Amino acid sequence: MFVVSLSYKVPLEQVDAHIEGHISWLKAGYANGMFLASGRKVPRDGGVILAKGNRKDLEAELTNDPFHQHDLADYTITEFDPVMVADGLEALQG
Repeated sequence: MFVVSLSYKVPLEQVDAHIEGHISWLKAGYANGMFLASGRKVPRDGGVILAKGNRKDLEAELTNDPFHQHDLADYTITEFDPVMVADGLEALQG
C-alpha cells in the first residue's frame, strides 16, 4: 500500500486551472482499482492519495496526472504494510 503526498509548487490559481482534468484522472484510478482514497491537505497546499498495487505501476500512473504533466506538484511516495486496521478495513491488509 502507498501514501502519495502531493505538494503544490505553484499558486492555487494555476492548480485550479487543471482541477477538472485531475479529478477525471483520479476517477480513472478509482475505476481501475489503484486508488482507495484521496483528498486535499488542510491547509490546501497539496493532496494525498491512498493507493494499492506495485510501485512501478503507481509511478507510471502518476505521470498521467495533469498536475504532473503541467509541473504543478511534487510527489512523495511512501510504501507501508498495514498490519493493523480498524474494523471494516480488513481489505487493506496484505
